[in-house]
Amino acid sequence: MGKKDYYKILGVDRNASQEEIKKAFYKLAHKYHPDKAGGDEEKFKEINEAYQVLSDENKRRQYDQFGQTFEGAGASPNWGFDFSNFGQGGFGGGFRPGVDFDFSDFGFDEDLGDIFSNIFGGFNPRQGKRKKVQYGSDVRLMIEISLEEVATGAMKEIEYNTLVKCDHCHGRGYEEGSGFKTCPTCNGHGEIKEVRQSFFGSLSQVKVCPECGGEGKIPEKICPVCKGHGRVKGKKRIALKIEPGINDGQIIRVAGGGEDGEKNGPSGDLYVEVRVRPHPLFKREGADLIYQISIPVVDAILGSEKEIPTIYGKPIILKIPAGVESGKILRVRNKGLPYFGRRGYGDLLVRVNVKIPKKVSSRAKKVLEDIKDELND
Repeated sequence: MGKKDYYKILGVDRNASQEEIKKAFYKLAHKYHPDKAGGDEEKFKEINEAYQVLSDENKRRQYDQFGQTFEGAGASPNWGFDFSNFGQGGFGGGFRPGVDFDFSDFGFDEDLGDIFSNIFGGFNPRQGKRKKVQYGSDVRLMIEISLEEVATGAMKEIEYNTLVKCDHCHGRGYEEGSGFKTCPTCNGHGEIKEVRQSFFGSLSQVKVCPECGGEGKIPEKICPVCKGHGRVKGKKRIALKIEPGINDGQIIRVAGGGEDGEKNGPSGDLYVEVRVRPHPLFKREGADLIYQISIPVVDAILGSEKEIPTIYGKPIILKIPAGVESGKILRVRNKGLPYFGRRGYGDLLVRVNVKIPKKVSSRAKKVLEDIKDELND
């Protein structure tokens, strides 16, 4: 048998883009599908074979170089878009709506990509039956901490409402020792078929049975406490570690701290947003702390020493240099907050405000007049 010209079969140029190949295939497949009036099964298979090669960049490259004799050539229902079940309610070949085909390219009034996504729900016929896993949802909380707790770190006991594993049935959803019976919804198959109408006619989707979760069987006697869900409303309590230097608004993730899953399914996670309360003395800027001090004008002129509080409780003595100007910032190294996640500390920044007296005595005024020229030098 001679080499088939896949480009000619699809009616496209050898330099055709993937988009052009998709459009050509869709048009021909829709026309020649054997389930449609005027369809041609052999022609349809030939069109499908051509698309399966040309829609795959690697296969197309090999085809262009070696012709139809390259390994993997020929019709295969596992490539691309397989219409072999079209009309009987299904697709083969792992068709992925919106991935293998972008239906928006064809100018339809409705979004067929969304239709197929809704119909198939991401189901891949080659993957077989899956057990439905009931994951627990995540939980989000917020806590407030003090700036002192930012400086030293802390352990916080948190209690919160959520869905927790049923103690009566230990999360199984049924009574201990209860027997099982065939699921009446799926007749023991663990999956059900849904048929929907679309632009193409009747299409079906195979889904995990919602009644038995893919097991094919249900317990004879469900748990009377959790009504078969394996979880109930309750409380969880955890010890949350606050690392030193944590930032305002930072979120801590606690794996498995969220809702417990149904029927012993995996738990969700807990996300705790940490907010830092404003401090009466210190203002935070990253790892640095800002503290303001007011001194008399005489101390500004002559210099002095002042006791300064720290976030760690033990005060320090700060030396005020003579001639300091109002607004001057004095830096005390390593007396700020810890850097989050790494070694080292920020600084304590002391802003000096010089107080100017509004009234002075006549004696003080005379002294100032006497030294006025000296102070202005």
